[in-house]
Amino acid sequence: METAGYTALSRQSGLMREMQVIANNIANANTTGYRQQGVIFSEYLQEGDGMPAVAMASARVRNTSWMQGTLEQTGSVFDIAIEGEGFFLVQAPGGQRLTRAGAFSPAGDGTLVTPDGYPVLDGGGAPIFLPPNAAEMAIGRDGTISAEGRAVGQIGVVRPLDVNRMVREGGTLFDSQAGTEPVENPRVMQGFVEASNVDPILQVARMVEVQRAYELGQSFMEREDERIRNALKAFVK
Repeated sequence: METAGYTALSRQSGLMREMQVIANNIANANTTGYRQQGVIFSEYLQEGDGMPAVAMASARVRNTSWMQGTLEQTGSVFDIAIEGEGFFLVQAPGGQRLTRAGAFSPAGDGTLVTPDGYPVLDGGGAPIFLPPNAAEMAIGRDGTISAEGRAVGQIGVVRPLDVNRMVREGGTLFDSQAGTEPVENPRVMQGFVEASNVDPILQVARMVEVQRAYELGQSFMEREDERIRNALKAFVK
């Protein structure tokens, strides 16, 4: 394969990755707390023994949109959304993780958990336990949980120290590899969840663009292959 073929192939590979990311965004357009992903194309030089450097395209870096999603009212006591900055702190199998998906519920032992069963943590990193058979449960704007007028805990709302070092785990969990710090004045809303920040219309439009670009690249590679075949046939003759 000649230089043009290698370059086109690297571009096709990047477009395929972007198509997969877009399809995943569309699939999660209705996932609570989901953050839209994109890919970043970059150029690098590929060198070989006795061969000139070839400029190649790469789309290996993914970026995440941290834009606020729409707050949807549910009326559920344990549905919680954050207005503005911050993340909920939860205990996943791999350690403490951050999420904006606040559709919580009490487990059988009274622990406040995510839909996956991960404990929701307070600011100190401890699980939050709810008193059994409490007639009235309220969650304040600062995340303080009250049962029948008595404070029983406070939901931890934190921010990453470096948002660029946030690693996605699954659909809505993130590992803040640079650490976290508390949000001083969090704005927590009870009875709401934050919708996905995916714009399905823009994602479908982008999917069409990527598909057309991929088809154009495929057509180029087919013509390039035909050109090389014809050149080889002419050389043999």
